[in-house]
Amino acid sequence: MRILILACAVALASCTASEVEPIPGSITYGGHQPRTKLTKAPIGSTFTNQIMDETGRMAIETYRIEADRSLTLIRRQRIHPDFFSHD
Repeated sequence: MRILILACAVALASCTASEVEPIPGSITYGGHQPRTKLTKAPIGSTFTNQIMDETGRMAIETYRIEADRSLTLIRRQRIHPDFFSHD
């Protein structure tokens, strides 16, 4: 039992948050940041951007506004094609 608990603890400790890489269509693709500063948005707030991913599927990206007003891509969720159907 102790070995199982130890193995679970080691497995959880080794988990790291993987960084989401921008793809063509992402706001920050190619290392670029928007020319306009988001001065009215609170630091730490998030917003979404809807794009087509590299496979042609709809994706929703979530960005966070950092203290220097740069953007960090924190999540990309691909939308299943049947998500919009009403059948």
